[in-house]
Amino acid sequence: MTNRLSASFSNSLKALFTLLVFTAISQISYAQKQKASPIINIIFTSDAHFGITRPNFRGDTAVIGNTVNIAMVKQMNTLPGLTLPQDGGVIAGKPVAAIDYIAENGDIANRMEVPIQSAAASWAQFESDYIKGVHLTGHNGKPAGFLIVPGNHDISNTVGFYKTMKPATDPSSMVGIYNLMMKPKTPMTNASYKYPEDRINYSRDVQGIHMMFITLWPDSAQRIWMEKDLASVPTTTPVMIFTHDQPTCEAKHFTNPAPMHTINADSKFENLTAEYYKEGLKASKDDGGTEIEQRGWVKFLKAHPNIKAYFHGNSNWNEFYVYKGPDNDVSLNTFRVDSPMKGKYSSKDETLLSFQLISIDAATQTLTARECLWNTNPKDANQKVVFGKSITVSLKVE
Repeated sequence: MTNRLSASFSNSLKALFTLLVFTAISQISYAQKQKASPIINIIFTSDAHFGITRPNFRGDTAVIGNTVNIAMVKQMNTLPGLTLPQDGGVIAGKPVAAIDYIAENGDIANRMEVPIQSAAASWAQFESDYIKGVHLTGHNGKPAGFLIVPGNHDISNTVGFYKTMKPATDPSSMVGIYNLMMKPKTPMTNASYKYPEDRINYSRDVQGIHMMFITLWPDSAQRIWMEKDLASVPTTTPVMIFTHDQPTCEAKHFTNPAPMHTINADSKFENLTAEYYKEGLKASKDDGGTEIEQRGWVKFLKAHPNIKAYFHGNSNWNEFYVYKGPDNDVSLNTFRVDSPMKGKYSSKDETLLSFQLISIDAATQTLTARECLWNTNPKDANQKVVFGKSITVSLKVE
């Protein structure tokens, strides 16, 4: 009897040991596969605009930004495990295994025109809804990282605006982004932060892809920083740019060229770029009148042909297009993303609300962008993301 018990106990120990070894090997194998994965998955979104309301959302009216953004983040968290469409793109037809980064392209806080809440309140909601609310893991087994740039509203809250704001200035969202992305030894405070000296420009090298994150738009001042950053990047390395404004920028975002360079209701310049506007003393309407400024940007693109993709918000809807420049002499794959609060089309039709999933195969240097429609059934709070339009482009440097 004793011998049988001893043998049984010994066999149990052997079985337990075998199980532990198998588990350990499996975990090591999984970690190695994850680490070796050539795939980079990035959720791309912009213009959260905490502080304003949507006219309609899931059966309610005048819905606050906090509620809408919480709902969108919940849908982002459902991506892992969803099967991608058979669209011929990167990892087509396969489950989403991991999300490596969340790219947020600015306007976290809405401009504080009375009665809209302060930037401090908006940044606190962003921290709660996104920083703490995203529960996603990358291919390396670590929590998904955040890649954030500021938008024109974040900056206007810092430098002031020609319409009444309360408070008159509040740099909280700029300070929050700066500390999160720049990681200074001494954290920036609202009192110590100075714009435009404290720009939020940084870069990341991810599996042979160089990603640049630029404050607002690559104007002449930003291009000085970009030139220095690219000096250490091989010309054969693909470069992707994330910034708030579209490649054409907006005239009103430049600095007032008139003496004293003030922010005023007459000229309507917002003094967000270091570069002075060159095409008149009043800001032209949106998306126009920036040909001179664009030509400087196009010259930079020609000098750096390894810049292969450009991601922006500001004017918000899902669109994949090629920026040609004012003289049709350049080609840059460009990705415009929707806003949960101010989408050109989704603000009127909530079933069009979307963000993008950017999937990059670093081995083949191929990128696929997929529209992720996250509210196609407004009556179902537990709905799954529906994949819409997609495009696949090469990042290879010829």
